[in-house]
Amino acid sequence: MNRHFSAALAELYKERFGYCPENVTELPAGGSHRIYYRLSGRGLQPAVGVAGTDVAENRAFIYLAERLKAASVCVPELYAVSDDSLFYLQEDLGDVQLFGELNKPDGRNWVAEAVSELPRLQTAPGIDWTKPFLQKSFCLRQALWDLNYFKYCFLKGAGVEFDEDRLEDDFLRFAGVLTEYPDSLSGLMYRDCQSRNVMIHNGRCYWIDFQGARPGCVLYDLASFLWQAKARFSPEFRREMTNLYLAELGRLREFDTQQARRLLGGFVFFRTLQVLGAYGFRGLTEHKAHFITSIPAALSNLAALLDRGAARDYPELERCCRALCSGRYAMEPEASDALCVEVISFSFKKGYPEDLSGNGGGFMFDCRALHNPGRYDEYKPLTGRDEPVIRFLEERGETQPFLRHAWELTDPAVERYLNRGFTHLQIGFGCTGGRHRSVYSAERTAAHLREKFGGKVAVRLVHREHGIEEFFPAD
Repeated sequence: MNRHFSAALAELYKERFGYCPENVTELPAGGSHRIYYRLSGRGLQPAVGVAGTDVAENRAFIYLAERLKAASVCVPELYAVSDDSLFYLQEDLGDVQLFGELNKPDGRNWVAEAVSELPRLQTAPGIDWTKPFLQKSFCLRQALWDLNYFKYCFLKGAGVEFDEDRLEDDFLRFAGVLTEYPDSLSGLMYRDCQSRNVMIHNGRCYWIDFQGARPGCVLYDLASFLWQAKARFSPEFRREMTNLYLAELGRLREFDTQQARRLLGGFVFFRTLQVLGAYGFRGLTEHKAHFITSIPAALSNLAALLDRGAARDYPELERCCRALCSGRYAMEPEASDALCVEVISFSFKKGYPEDLSGNGGGFMFDCRALHNPGRYDEYKPLTGRDEPVIRFLEERGETQPFLRHAWELTDPAVERYLNRGFTHLQIGFGCTGGRHRSVYSAERTAAHLREKFGGKVAVRLVHREHGIEEFFPAD
């Protein structure tokens, strides 16, 4: 925990409430660079403290929170703001996100409440969009930024080849369609309107993290909310919620419903591409696990949109998207609540394997003390998966005690991770070339885990230097 941040927030709390909090606890990190803390104590007013180094972003949230609260929109109440706007205290809305309630009996009711309240947030009066710290209106330039975000942060990283000129022509046509909407559909564009940004508190849905809001087409938010990749709403439910949203918006202003429905399809496609760009940057570049595990679901959404003709007017973009939907990221198994043990073989010459889970722990074992089959010509072209190499290693009697001692360390960790509800553990075996000893050890360890723990754990076996991945799901 950053002591400077926690101390600054504790002092702000004391100034506001007249006494010091007993506990200042850092909350789990999200997708932003802001750091959140819970300030509490027995009999004390609970609060959430925010430390953010982007002053303009902080001021945007503070201003919008005040304006939305004045319009009776359910957003957290602000308690205090530091003079430099680097720190602020807000109402503690608890820990219940709408996202975590989606598959529970009342989940769809909560979604309906959020959807019906969204138009009131988007049409809230009294917001002065000329404030220098607020975002500018959504326009052609911003649409092109998001489309290029998708191109550079996901499409190129996925290895899809494309004709740059033709793709940019498609982007320009698409951006023009997105920014030609009537004033009747203009309002507050939330920009990150999704179930992770809705808290359930005291029987109501509360909106959070709206500092990126700007003037724009309100349909963008409906697309963001109902087509959130991991929410997995059915087409029938999306249609039902779209009808509910349009009816509620119709109570607040007049607009052409049919035109709104036509425009919505374009924003669904656009939002899906923008989200993939974010997943590429936050996940594949910054290695944040939540974003990585969301990629297959987002590509599933994209495939369904392509089948409905969402990209028919943009041939090069459509070709690229279809290539993505048949590529490796679409094929990866999705994350679940089961523990997944990732067993990796690698070469020390090429460095330790990356931990894409964000967990940052696990075990790395050095196999280089074992006799190396790679010294002998007959074994050089083979790997630790081949029978001659397996016999060589096992007949010398070195590998069995080595692996037995390794498993004496890893098995209790697997047991504890299961009991504590953890979802990822990495076990690596390295040798000089990542070809014989490490491959054999990883193979045997994956088999051992499947035998010992049965279907309680999923096992992902990765031979990094050979591009081999196998996945054995939990029951």
